[in-house]
Amino acid sequence: MSVHLHWFLPTGGDGRTLVDRHAYTDGGIRRDRITPVSGVRAPDVEYLAQIAKAAEQLGFEAVLTPTGTWCEDAWLTTVALTQVTERLKFLVAFRPGVISPVLAAQMAATYQRISRGRLLLNVVTGGDSTEQKRFGDHLDHDRRYARTDEFLQVVRGVWSGRPFDFRGEHYQVEGGLTALPPDPLPQIFFGGSSAAAGPVAARNVDVYLTWGEPPAQVKEKIDWIRGLAEKEGRTVRFGIRLHTISRDSSKEAWATADRLLDDLDPATVAAAQQALGRSESVGQQRMLALHGGSRDKLEIAPNLWAGVGLVRGGAGTALVGNHAEVADRIEEYHALGVEHFVLSGYPHLEEAYWFGEGVRPELAARGLLPAVPSPPDAVPAANGRPASAPGGAPLLVAGGR
Repeated sequence: MSVHLHWFLPTGGDGRTLVDRHAYTDGGIRRDRITPVSGVRAPDVEYLAQIAKAAEQLGFEAVLTPTGTWCEDAWLTTVALTQVTERLKFLVAFRPGVISPVLAAQMAATYQRISRGRLLLNVVTGGDSTEQKRFGDHLDHDRRYARTDEFLQVVRGVWSGRPFDFRGEHYQVEGGLTALPPDPLPQIFFGGSSAAAGPVAARNVDVYLTWGEPPAQVKEKIDWIRGLAEKEGRTVRFGIRLHTISRDSSKEAWATADRLLDDLDPATVAAAQQALGRSESVGQQRMLALHGGSRDKLEIAPNLWAGVGLVRGGAGTALVGNHAEVADRIEEYHALGVEHFVLSGYPHLEEAYWFGEGVRPELAARGLLPAVPSPPDAVPAANGRPASAPGGAPLLVAGGR
C-alpha cells in the first residue's frame, strides 16, 4: 500500500495568514463573498493555475477543490485547469443536496472525457444548516446524510450503462442513464464523523476521509468504518486531511507556526470559535475539542499542531516539523491504514514547494512513493525554491499579495 499525496486549491483566496483580517465582523464569520484586500491573493484562474502546475511538477497526484458559498465553483474552476495541466487529477468537492444525482453522474462522465480520466469526487453532505439554506436546502443533519445515501446509489446506478430506476424518500428516478458512462469511474471520497455518516460511507464510497486527529483517534475511526464496510461486504480505503508546515529545521517550522498565531488577536479567535461552535458537524466539534479555543498546548500529538482550528473551520490541524519529522508522522498514519493524504498550507504555492521538495523525497527514500516525475521543459528555480522577488516574496503571475 503506497502513499497517495494530494494538494489543495484555495478557491476562496490565499495568503500568508490564517484569516483575512477583515473576515470577522459582528462576532461571526463572513465567508460568503470574495473581497481581495491587502495581503490576500485572489483566487483568479492564473494564480490557481500556478498552484496546479506546481503540484503536478512536484509529484502530487491530485488537488482538492472546496465547495461552498464562500469559494469559486469547483466543477467550473477545475475543468478550466485541466487545460493547463497534463497528469494532475482534480478532487472536485460538491454538495449532493443541491444537484440532481443523474445530472451529477452525467457531469462526471463528461468531465472524465474532457480531462482524459482525471476526475475524483469529494461528496460533502454539509454540516452547517445556515449555509445549506443559502442553497435552498432545509433538511436537518441526519436527513441530509440519508439523502446522500440515496444520491450515491443513484449515481452508481446511472453509471452502469443501463436505464436505472430508483424510488426512495428523496429521489424517484425512472430510466436514469448517461449517454456514455465515465471511464474510468471516478473514485468517490467522503467524510463524516456522525453516527448517520458511517453507514453512508460503508455502503457507497471508495475513500473515507477524516480530518487530522491524533493517531489513536484516527485508528478508532478507521476501525469503525472498516467494521461497517465489512458488514456490507465492501472494502473502503482511507484518507486524511491535514495542513503542513515543513522546513529544513524544526526550529524554522515552529517559528512559522508561531508567526501564524501572532497574527491572530483574541477577538478574532473568540469570534471564530463562537461561529464554529454553532456547527452541526460532529467532525467540526471534534476539531474544536482538540484545543478548546485555547492557545495553550496546541501540539496535541508529536508534530501535530491544532492552531489552524482556532480560526478556520474544517481541517484544523497541521503537521509541523523538519522534513524527516513530517515524513515520520505520515508514515505513522500510513501504518494505521491511511493511503490518501490531502495536504495544504499557507500560502499554498510556497508550501507546496516546501513539502514537495522536502518531505516527498523522504517518503520516496522510505519506499512509500515513486520518484518525482520529471516536469516537461522545467527551468530549475534558484536554490530549489520558486523564483523570488527581492525580500523573498514569490513572483506571481497574478493575484498578488
